[in-house]
Amino acid sequence: MDVDPQLQLPFHCVRFVEQRQGGASQDLLIASAGRKLYSYAADSGRRLAVWPQDANNAETVKENEAEQESKDQEPPGKKRKTDTSNSAGGKKPNSLPDWTHIPILTISPTGKYVVALTAEDKCIRVFQIAEDGSLEQLSDRGMPKRPCALAVTGDESTILCADKFGDVYSLPLIPSEKPYVAPKEPRQAKTVQPAASNLTVHSKRNLASLEQQMMLYKQGKWGNSEEKSSLGFEHQLLLGHVSLLTDLAYVSFPDSKRSYILTADRDEHVRVSRGPPQAHIIENYCLGHTSFITKLCIPAWAPQYLVTGGGDNYLLVWNWSEGRVLQKVPLVADNSEIVVRNIWATALQTSPLETSKVILVGIDGSPSLLCFSQEADGTLKEQGSISVSGNVIDVTPIEKSGTIVVAVDDVHNAGSIQEWRTAPTSQPVLLESFRVKPDTQGLVWEPVTEPLVATINSEGTSQAPTDAESKQRSNFSEALYGLKNLRKMRMGEDD
Repeated sequence: MDVDPQLQLPFHCVRFVEQRQGGASQDLLIASAGRKLYSYAADSGRRLAVWPQDANNAETVKENEAEQESKDQEPPGKKRKTDTSNSAGGKKPNSLPDWTHIPILTISPTGKYVVALTAEDKCIRVFQIAEDGSLEQLSDRGMPKRPCALAVTGDESTILCADKFGDVYSLPLIPSEKPYVAPKEPRQAKTVQPAASNLTVHSKRNLASLEQQMMLYKQGKWGNSEEKSSLGFEHQLLLGHVSLLTDLAYVSFPDSKRSYILTADRDEHVRVSRGPPQAHIIENYCLGHTSFITKLCIPAWAPQYLVTGGGDNYLLVWNWSEGRVLQKVPLVADNSEIVVRNIWATALQTSPLETSKVILVGIDGSPSLLCFSQEADGTLKEQGSISVSGNVIDVTPIEKSGTIVVAVDDVHNAGSIQEWRTAPTSQPVLLESFRVKPDTQGLVWEPVTEPLVATINSEGTSQAPTDAESKQRSNFSEALYGLKNLRKMRMGEDD
């Protein structure tokens, strides 16, 4: 079915889910666009499921636009839902959900579960992927502050959640059937000294925050879990930063029982902490960036290495266990300001006997995908970039076929994060796919026509806001390209 020639909402997240025992009976592509989650058959692009189904009616969306704009003005706490039904947040039929986009999708290691964040209600939702590719919501848990990163531990028992307040929580992936009873008295063992110091905090504002925290610590009020125990579900506060967090990575080694949590913040820090139950122990810091950090990337084939990027115009490659920089990788030739949107590590099967270890880098508001190969010593070697028809939003690799699928912004003009296209293309380009050319020197990419991509592009998602002056348009652009707000102001900031 071909879609109407109107601007379509791009995919915010795309995740390839490989068929595994106990999960779906076929390979899937799970994606989010606007308010909805989509499940597709990876071999054909056939749509298998949409969640929530109640938000699938365009007439309903149009009728409720005014109501939704009014709700956007409400304090976030008033919009939190705790109903675990399979409807749109437990709302009545023919009404809009309490969120406008789903910015985070994480697939569990076995591919059985999807963990998603619905933005405005700050709700972590867990779905089980059925054999037929449908999505069953198992739980929804509203967090006190909006999460910025989610990870699932290797044993699929725990969700790690980093939020914009600087805290990292752990939650069970599957909540217990027993009613949760919040502890009445905070245990003194939970009171810990602030982890930051004058050596790791530099700005005037954060030094003032640190002084306040040290004062609270001396009064016995810092690290006290009493204020953190108001959530109505099982959770544990693991660690906290002075600055707001931007990303989180969980690392475990096959030959070691110890795991690690790596956290990045707006103040250029990467902290290496032990995994639960010793998350209060800080192993070291990775210090070297001069601007905020947006992404932590740890290749699965070499978990001893870390690639970081953010508001600087370069990447840093680390031996993170030692806090040592191995390489500084320039991303642009001049001193122009950029923001690293994401970093993807993938081992693509480029031939029956060869695997290419690839690091891909997306720049916010750019239609180019930068490409590097990772050498045995962890350093990156620049390869040819990939040109896409619109801004790169997300990437998911299909490693066994040596293919990457790129989510493309077909709404904004290529190279812009503010200007909308005046007219849609004849058919929306939501996805594009590329493959490494065989028998070439280095990595040379070529576009490929996949049934998955062609079918999804022809079917579309949902209509984007049509009124150029509407609040929904500006909110949508901000939701898609909000990383720029992490950059500190030039005036009035003493770094």
